[in-house]
Amino acid sequence: MNAPIAHQPVINRQLTFRFGAIFRKSGLKLALGLGLVLAVLQPAAGQVKSFASLVSDFQEYNRKALQEKIFLHLDRPSYVCGETIWFKVYTVEGAHHHPLDMSKVAYVEVLDKDQKPVLQGKVALKEGTGSGSFVLPVTLEAGNYSVRAYTNWMKNFSQDFYFQQSITIINTFQPLGLKTLTDTAAYAIRFFPEGGHLVRGLPVKVAFQAQNSVTGKGAFCQGEILDQTGKVVASFQPTKLGIGYFRFTPTGTDHYTAQIRFANGKVIQQKLPPVQEQGFGVQLEDSNSGELRLTVRATGEHTGTLYLLGHTRQRVAVTASAPLTNGQALFSVLKDSLPEGITHFTVFNSQQKPVCERLFFKRPAQELEIETSIGKNQVGTREKVALDLRTQFGAGASTSANLSVAVFRNDQLATSNPADIKAYLWLGSDLRGTIEQVSSYFSETGPKADEAFDNLMLTHGWSRFSWEQILSQQTPAFAYLPEYDGHLIRGKVTQATTGEPAKGIRAFLASPGKLIRFYSSVSKGNGAVLFDAKDFFGQKEVVLQTNTLKDSIYHLQLLDPFSEKHAKTALPLFEVSENLKDAIYLRHLEVQAQNIYFEKSLNRFQAPKIDSLAFYGKPSQQYLLDDYTRFKVMEEVMREYVPGVMVRKRRDGFHFLVLDDANRQIFQEDPLVLLDGVPVFDIDQIMAFDPLKVRKLDVVTSKYYNGSLVSNGVVSYTTYKGDLAGFPLDSRALLQEYEGLQLQREFYAPAYDTNEQKLSRLPDWRNLLFWAPELVTDESGRASLHFYTSDQPGSYSIVVQGLTKNGLPGSKVLTFEVKKPL
Repeated sequence: MNAPIAHQPVINRQLTFRFGAIFRKSGLKLALGLGLVLAVLQPAAGQVKSFASLVSDFQEYNRKALQEKIFLHLDRPSYVCGETIWFKVYTVEGAHHHPLDMSKVAYVEVLDKDQKPVLQGKVALKEGTGSGSFVLPVTLEAGNYSVRAYTNWMKNFSQDFYFQQSITIINTFQPLGLKTLTDTAAYAIRFFPEGGHLVRGLPVKVAFQAQNSVTGKGAFCQGEILDQTGKVVASFQPTKLGIGYFRFTPTGTDHYTAQIRFANGKVIQQKLPPVQEQGFGVQLEDSNSGELRLTVRATGEHTGTLYLLGHTRQRVAVTASAPLTNGQALFSVLKDSLPEGITHFTVFNSQQKPVCERLFFKRPAQELEIETSIGKNQVGTREKVALDLRTQFGAGASTSANLSVAVFRNDQLATSNPADIKAYLWLGSDLRGTIEQVSSYFSETGPKADEAFDNLMLTHGWSRFSWEQILSQQTPAFAYLPEYDGHLIRGKVTQATTGEPAKGIRAFLASPGKLIRFYSSVSKGNGAVLFDAKDFFGQKEVVLQTNTLKDSIYHLQLLDPFSEKHAKTALPLFEVSENLKDAIYLRHLEVQAQNIYFEKSLNRFQAPKIDSLAFYGKPSQQYLLDDYTRFKVMEEVMREYVPGVMVRKRRDGFHFLVLDDANRQIFQEDPLVLLDGVPVFDIDQIMAFDPLKVRKLDVVTSKYYNGSLVSNGVVSYTTYKGDLAGFPLDSRALLQEYEGLQLQREFYAPAYDTNEQKLSRLPDWRNLLFWAPELVTDESGRASLHFYTSDQPGSYSIVVQGLTKNGLPGSKVLTFEVKKPL
């Protein structure tokens, strides 16, 4: 059933009125609120049905195109080569920001200024969170880099959806070219008409964003708008971080020109967007009566009914219709009916084509409040610091939350502010481009702050989808599946002679080892094969092959799982001032001392908690060959004490016939034969293998199903080291190193509980005192932890970020001083 559309009663054919209604469909709340002047009878039934169908199509599209968001809490904003980047991953569903336990893998990359990856990792996720790390090699050039994160499912959508945060990396082992910075500013300004267009004769609010194009930061300026005769029709200056607005009414279709003066005296001229002869315009006004008034104006021959659809994070919030009377229609929306966050208002003409759009931000009424306390603001070196945390919301109501905590020394090396989970989920993830000092929009209140929010909606407006996709009723095609269980390894099978994709060819992927893991897949029409590699951790050697006894003319390759798409976001300019010389030298000493005196402690990893059973589970029969007489020929081993497998020699060589216990008969075809998890198709090769190199033999005496692969039993050999022990692989098999999910590096920090520890002569010059990626407060919202200060005095920050189960994000920063004892 389609979403209902309001039918307006007619009273004296001219009447102004307001009404509101709440509709529910499958648990989805549709709020209608509008005020309008009626000048015609209610819309024709065909038009109402068409717009209702559009709303229904929009809902159906979003049901299929589930939006996933990802956020990274990085431990610090700046690093030096040799240090470790630590990060916590939060994944949420886009509509309500609830933790989303869909994707089990996050892809995290460090990109250079040319968008080339210098570090890449796959991070295991559980119940929407995970953590990882990168050690920064000393081969990196100093500069600003970008850390980005996404899931396999997110690769189906725009790269602008990926999380992205700039960081500074200093290489203290290379000359930095320290210099006194000079003003090398170059400026740029962009203009954004409200609703999307300048239309002749329609009053318009035009937002602008002025930036230093070298640093990427907002720039103060003063400017005038000149018409074609040179007359000033408007003047402007920004109100916050280079962003502001002005109003005027275009009277002609010629270009208008902006003349702008910047703080250093530089003057530039730039044309405004072109003026359309006919079209639509929209103005949004936030009244004090709790209503938003959207005035839509049109010029030319536009008539009929206009339709309004408002959606918040792609969930329908408002649907309404109004007649276009004397070139104007008025919609009034109750703010209380809108969800929190960004609502996109789209106006459709009588043919249900989108003609203009406007964004509005409603401040969240509640957020995760994080209280932090260390008892005092000043502590000594090598002193224990107890940190008490409490998470709550509303009027002091306690709540449990999943948190991450970092404690680090402040310096001047960072060129950007750390990402804030609250600001990112509510703003950054739903707006285009980089938002400067995004957290400040939430810390400030009052009319000026509300105006800054609205200007941000005008300058960074952006939709996560194209209306053309919905209007054409195209079924979304998703090339990348969600990784529900683990990493999906992608490959391709092609004809070795022509390079054309090969369809319907079964490929086998295995990683030699004591832990038997084996995967198979049949190639699609484009030659693609997909292996669901659950519990695939660490750097491994993998073998990709086809059954060379049947399919020996194919070329195999493994595909890069990382995204090749990149957002068009410029990194801040990297310049190192002479004033930072001491700070850089100190960081150099810090990392050197850590790596010299604590190297062993810095390279410890946690063993992943995975099932140690082979992929086929508990075998029907298992033989530890050292418990038996050791024969030197494999045929003797199989014939003498493996009753579940009959050995037969035919004209084409040896064959294994496994007993089918369930049906009390013998399978007539060869079973799946494995050596350290790698399939062996030629039984003669196994029979020629030295049995003294084999430690264990497993036999499965029943049919085994591995996806679409059905095997007549399994015969699995394991060598002592799990490294194939010199077994010759077919020359057509692909042997390649492949990095699986990251192993968890353990964070190390020394303890100073005793006098002996405090008097240790080992220098402790840690910049990062503490990192805890997984801290959960109890039902009363409380948690406690402790850490120890280092030998380094200075100002330190405690940064806490987190999320509740019902999607409330929050963050807190606490600073304290460390001083050397007198």
